[in-house]
Amino acid sequence: MSDIEILKRSIKVCMFDQYGTVVDMQTGLWEVAVDFLKTKGWKGNAYAFVTWWRRTHFENSMIDALLQRAHLSYRAIGHLSVGQVLTRARIAHTAEDVEYLVSCIERLKCFPEVPDALARLQARYKLVVLSNGDPDMLEAARKHHGIPFDAVISVAEANAFKPHRATYEMAAERTGVALDEVMFVANHEFDCVGAKAAGMRTAFIDRRQRPFAAWPYQPDLVLPSMTALADVLV
Repeated sequence: MSDIEILKRSIKVCMFDQYGTVVDMQTGLWEVAVDFLKTKGWKGNAYAFVTWWRRTHFENSMIDALLQRAHLSYRAIGHLSVGQVLTRARIAHTAEDVEYLVSCIERLKCFPEVPDALARLQARYKLVVLSNGDPDMLEAARKHHGIPFDAVISVAEANAFKPHRATYEMAAERTGVALDEVMFVANHEFDCVGAKAAGMRTAFIDRRQRPFAAWPYQPDLVLPSMTALADVLV
């Protein structure tokens, strides 16, 4: 029996990161930012603005996780981060501007290949989302991405952001499977490292063709797209 067949037989659940893995966060927010920044008269690069926004959000969410205090919501971290970036870019803005930009995350669309690939995977596995997003944000997103996941889980239940180990353990427990019966799928290296360190199997969707660092927690699969994931696992 091949290693892939052994892997397939051990997996009961395919669990996905949502932002940047299922939905195209960079492109979707860039489309929003182009129009927003024009209204502000800002002449900079909207794509770079979104990258700056996303990196700041990640940094602030990791600060929140390391403080080990009451968990700030994803939306609160978003407001903090967007306001920070707008201020640093010297873009005049209101609280309503900040709230609007963060709210657009709820309306992001899937990467083009995702619906067909996940439909194929769902014929064999339970499909679950584990996201840093807030529960209400994830619920609102359902009508926009259109994927009928079997469960959508927010890290809010674990009182921490990924890649804290508690998030993956909570998600496996909520899904009713052992950690090593989960194939965790993400476009982000940090998420694959976190899930693998917690005991899950992992698939790194390497859309950006970036090398995976020499962590002791290497992904079980490195694939260019969700279509390739379905080709391997179904």
